[in-house]
Amino acid sequence: MLRPRLLSCLLTVLAGCYCFSALGASPVAPESRQGTRLARVQGSKILRVCIWPDYYGITYRDPKTLQLSGIDIDMAQELAKDLGVSAKFVDSSFAKLIDDVTQDRCDIAMFAIGITPTRAEKLRFTQPHLASDIYAITTKSNRRIKDWGDIDQPDTVVAVAKGTLHEPVMKEKLKSAQLLVLDTPFAREQEVEAGRADVFMTDYPYSQRFLARADWARLVSPTSTYHTTPYAYAMKPGDDVWHTRVERFMRDIKRDGRLLAAARRHKLEPIVAK
Repeated sequence: MLRPRLLSCLLTVLAGCYCFSALGASPVAPESRQGTRLARVQGSKILRVCIWPDYYGITYRDPKTLQLSGIDIDMAQELAKDLGVSAKFVDSSFAKLIDDVTQDRCDIAMFAIGITPTRAEKLRFTQPHLASDIYAITTKSNRRIKDWGDIDQPDTVVAVAKGTLHEPVMKEKLKSAQLLVLDTPFAREQEVEAGRADVFMTDYPYSQRFLARADWARLVSPTSTYHTTPYAYAMKPGDDVWHTRVERFMRDIKRDGRLLAAARRHKLEPIVAK
């Protein structure tokens, strides 16, 4: 009686194992999947990096040469080098950021992404590497906007780009001025240049490069801290091994001087996060 019963038990166990394997199930699936992105990146020898190619000083593609430059282009190359892989840049934007990262169009987004509550609900951030206040750009011919206090006034039109951190911040901050939300950063700049808007809101990196290229533009700076936002890199949540590896890279570039050296190259030293 013992041998048939033993055989029956063995057959039952084997059948269960076969079904379990065929279904691809795992009782510890979330834990066992952690770290697969790091393995995938190293296995493919490619690090897919989402960038916004119009971000002066951060991830900018020159329209004439098509060459990419900026602090986060440099840092993406450094991360790829540390991992022993090549960086592949994927065009994105702040409006498409969450979808591009969570839908696996890239392994990491590296274009000075402001850490906001809305984004933090959907994405996992590294420690900050930069931090910037908000600045305004107006025209040299605008007589109404002389300083920061002239912005939030009746009849003033403030332009922001949809999907940027400036959209929710200015919705909360403005009490009297009209907020104009436009689909692209280029559109907000056109509105100001044409006189249909008085100012557009931006950050330190973008303002510095924009002023160097637009002879009609004038910077309006806050008289005190207005709304400083930490900037970091963003990943899809749920992979502790990948996040830990990128965090190690962040600590390394701060400690060994690579981040500061890149900030100096791109004239961003004043906003480097410690």
